[in-house]
Amino acid sequence: MDTDKLDWNRTLREQWEFHWNHQLRARLNGLTDDEYFWSPVPDAWSVRPRGSSTTPMQVGAGDFAIDYTFPEPVPAAFTTIAWRLGHVVVGVLAARNAAHFGAPAASYETWAYAGSAATALDQLDAQLDVWLAGVRDLGEAGLQVPLGAKEPFPEAPMADLVLHIHRELIHHLSEVCLLRDLYRHTKPATTGATR
Repeated sequence: MDTDKLDWNRTLREQWEFHWNHQLRARLNGLTDDEYFWSPVPDAWSVRPRGSSTTPMQVGAGDFAIDYTFPEPVPAAFTTIAWRLGHVVVGVLAARNAAHFGAPAASYETWAYAGSAATALDQLDAQLDVWLAGVRDLGEAGLQVPLGAKEPFPEAPMADLVLHIHRELIHHLSEVCLLRDLYRHTKPATTGATR
């Protein structure tokens, strides 16, 4: 294969798009609020109505906020689907969309977290659209530009961030799918969930 003719931008986007379109997105369809907020272990971190957290900190704007503490506990807290989707939407996508693609500023502290599964999935879809459009618009040359002060490794090329974000998406959204499987296999009698 002639790497001079390989469209690296398309290849990097397809790494994520194939996984999203053929493995992940359909697995998220029908996510219920009960699954979204389900805590399979005591004291799991989640997205909760403001003021109802049991963690030392709760951040976010709006009626719902995400459990948080710093420094993180060791071992790390177990997190619900709501927390994991909040992390993906804000920390993985929205903050990067703001830093690199001109999207509105976003942080854990300023985000209006979703109070329902449907809203969380809408937020996820919207941030993914911005991300993929931004990556597409980079072209080939933009993938080689150093990240700069907006990222912990400023000398790394943008391609490194694209790969990192795609790994994060695959990792955390696969965890969400696993939690859905666990929910369905432990609560089928009370929820009417099918296998």
